[in-house]
Amino acid sequence: MVSPARSWRMLAAISASALVLAACGGGDDDDTADPGGNGDAAQGDGTLVIGSLLPQTGNLAFLGPPEFAGVELAIKEINEAGGVLGKDVTYIEGDSGDAQQDVANPTVDRLLAAKADVIVGAASSGVSFTVIDKITSAGTVMYSPANTSPKFTDYADKGLYFRTAPSDVLQGRILGETILADGCTNVGILSLQDPYGEGLADNVGSTVTDGGGTLTPDAAVFYDPAASNFDAQVNQVKAANPGCIVLIGFEESAKVIQSMVAAGVGPQQKPLYLVDGNLGNALGEDLPAGILEGTKGSLPGAEATEEFRKRLATVDPALKDFSYAAESYDAVITSALAAIAAGNDSGEAIAKELPGVTRDGEKCETFADCVALLEDDKDIDYDGVSGPIELSDKGDPTSAIVGIYSYGPDNKLTAEVDYQPGELE
Repeated sequence: MVSPARSWRMLAAISASALVLAACGGGDDDDTADPGGNGDAAQGDGTLVIGSLLPQTGNLAFLGPPEFAGVELAIKEINEAGGVLGKDVTYIEGDSGDAQQDVANPTVDRLLAAKADVIVGAASSGVSFTVIDKITSAGTVMYSPANTSPKFTDYADKGLYFRTAPSDVLQGRILGETILADGCTNVGILSLQDPYGEGLADNVGSTVTDGGGTLTPDAAVFYDPAASNFDAQVNQVKAANPGCIVLIGFEESAKVIQSMVAAGVGPQQKPLYLVDGNLGNALGEDLPAGILEGTKGSLPGAEATEEFRKRLATVDPALKDFSYAAESYDAVITSALAAIAAGNDSGEAIAKELPGVTRDGEKCETFADCVALLEDDKDIDYDGVSGPIELSDKGDPTSAIVGIYSYGPDNKLTAEVDYQPGELE
């Protein structure tokens, strides 16, 4: 990261002067140039505007509360610490819906009309693919706390797409290794059919087969998440008689598990493994008591510490799950730090600085501490509540943690979690 040799408070005044010149017709007319250095990036308006594109409705709505809380907490703490470039960060909340609805596009239109510099979301990879071109073509950063599809790594995103959640290359590898270590070498995979499900199924499956196991059937069985009945797909997996089953899904997973129980291949008959899209305490609320006991699942991200949970409770006291709260928080914090490092709140300028504020500099773990280093013209390396982050030039975390969780007899996740670190190229 190249840190400009100027104080961010001075930059606030310079930015304001630049706005006056622009209003009078002065300055460089080419403020939409493809970024090739901070001087070539579009100039922001002096106020960092964060929009959220997260699930309030749809089949991932159960993931929404912790993600919204993470965003809101970060903005609250940033503004309490003095804001960005001398001004408070502005926040605009938005619903992403799911891939079965057309909620995300109108939300994005509203956020872009409000001049959002960074849009945090979507949570669903499938939803993100429907709006990524619109967001990045507008010169706005798209920063997902939960997208895990490997297809984003090499997507033509104009250098404006980032994520704090690691690619499912890592989650799939760690979950597959966990399954084999548990002694299951004959694995059935039942998955929703969308970019997330397909990518994760492929990575779990390849890890199993590379490790000497087999897939039964010899490929994942996919289903439509909007279907009203999943018996046909469940019976297809049952007929293959796997030793254990991986279920990759979202909110519909409770219905799939009910179908599995009715078919005699429920979690108490066949060991069940879940993933980040369906892992959580909300899943157990719609299932018979004790049915999930012993079930394991994977969730990218470091432990949500008790201290962080207490801070989240200041913005949402009703939180009961914390999936991707830390990743949402860190997406906002790193965006703010990148704007300060650039001395410019535009999406293009933020994008150029984002990888640099997460790696190869002096370590810092809070917004205030990192800002103090930037004021001293230091390169910084922010390590957040979600882990080390370490963004690559392609916008992916290259170092991350995946937790392996398990359910107790009350259908709730237990406190015993195996956190496994991993590296990605």
